[in-house]
Amino acid sequence: MILSAAQMLEAEKIAFSARATAEGLMEIAGREAARLVRQFHRKPGRCVVFFGKGHNGGDALVVARYLAEAGWSIELQKIFPDSDLAPLTAKQLGRIWKTRPEAAGPLVVLDGLLGIGASGEPRKPVSTAIRRINALRATEAAWVLALDIPSGLGSEVCVQADATAAMGFAKTQLVADAATHFVGRLAVIPLPGVHAPSDADTAEILQSTDLRSLVPPRGFDTHKGQCGRVAVIAGSQKYPGAARLCSAAAVKAGAGLVTLFVPPDIAPVLSASVIPEVMVSPVTDLREILDQKFDAVAIGPGLGRERDEMVRAFLSECPAPCVIDADALNAISPDPACLKNNPAPRLLTPHPLEMERLFPQNSRTRREWLEAFVGEYPVTLLLKGARTLIGERGVPPAYNTTGHPGMATGGMGDVLTGVAAALLAQGKSPLQSAKLAAWLCGHAAELALRDGPASQESLTASDIITHLGPAFTNLRAGAL
Repeated sequence: MILSAAQMLEAEKIAFSARATAEGLMEIAGREAARLVRQFHRKPGRCVVFFGKGHNGGDALVVARYLAEAGWSIELQKIFPDSDLAPLTAKQLGRIWKTRPEAAGPLVVLDGLLGIGASGEPRKPVSTAIRRINALRATEAAWVLALDIPSGLGSEVCVQADATAAMGFAKTQLVADAATHFVGRLAVIPLPGVHAPSDADTAEILQSTDLRSLVPPRGFDTHKGQCGRVAVIAGSQKYPGAARLCSAAAVKAGAGLVTLFVPPDIAPVLSASVIPEVMVSPVTDLREILDQKFDAVAIGPGLGRERDEMVRAFLSECPAPCVIDADALNAISPDPACLKNNPAPRLLTPHPLEMERLFPQNSRTRREWLEAFVGEYPVTLLLKGARTLIGERGVPPAYNTTGHPGMATGGMGDVLTGVAAALLAQGKSPLQSAKLAAWLCGHAAELALRDGPASQESLTASDIITHLGPAFTNLRAGAL
């Protein structure tokens, strides 16, 4: 659910009338936001707290208190005199202590300057504090966490956050296309007793607490035949790596059996280079695959364009659910009407340029673009990007929350396709597979950065595959 600022304020008002307290909700919000900090930074470090005079500042102080208890050193950056602070914010200030900054460990900055009730351009001293936060991020590699909303969002002077902890519900302005650069990684912290109004936007913000029921622990007597057979149709002389990544990702996402179908001229090379769990089968005509039984098909990564007509013919006949990516998308883009009569479910995973070739954006927002496409074609669409969107006809769209800019490198889409196909083969619907794949791949990227040795610059698609196991574990554990 997504609420406007006015809807959120009204929801809080109703909760208070039902005996919830502002202090109680602040304690929960601060505790969970501190957990988010520790999720991204396993070792304590230095936390600089910029807090305003309202309850948003109080939230930041509660976060800092919990971090101090966990061994973090705290620096308070108070920009208003004590006499200007809201009573509850002043109370939280009295419960925290400053500690001498330590040189070692990460530098985290908390943005508790402005909440959702603020409007207009930030004025001094808030605007000065916003610039100081951004300077710390730019020059000292500070990791910035905005509480509820980046201060100044929608204004010329705005905090650029690495993550935003939305309290209760995501707010409308957080998922606007232009906001992603400032919001960063989005996490939603539920507040007990605060309920969405009946007229709230029903779009979904993907969270582990909602997704983990889709991946229950396996029964002890499970065997590979119950975990799905995946056909991966990928690779070419020019792009053998895409086939390796996609098939390996399908294995690591739990598929029982994975067969990689490739042109005969590259079959020997790939047989020697794929992980041992992948079976490689040379195929000249894709129609040969139609005679074999598979629970899901991944088609497109690294295929090249030489077999476009064959790809279209295969998709028009294939009775298995298909994940369509990369060059398979390019193959159908001249005539997307072929998607209107699918013999089985189809999940499309285009990046924006592939989507533009398939269905021009024509000045729509990303959400409008997705909704217009699935309104016309009976498919599931995963529209990749910094805030991946997922949807199908008649269903509210879903926003993925995980990931970071290090994923802006080749091969990430190949891995996503393999993960989605594995989930599809294990009995998930295309919509469920898309949601899970997006969340898991994004969180695997976060773990690769946190646990090293990857940086945003050095992250590779192979790093995502390596960290899929911990991503599944954290999904079940309720990671934010």
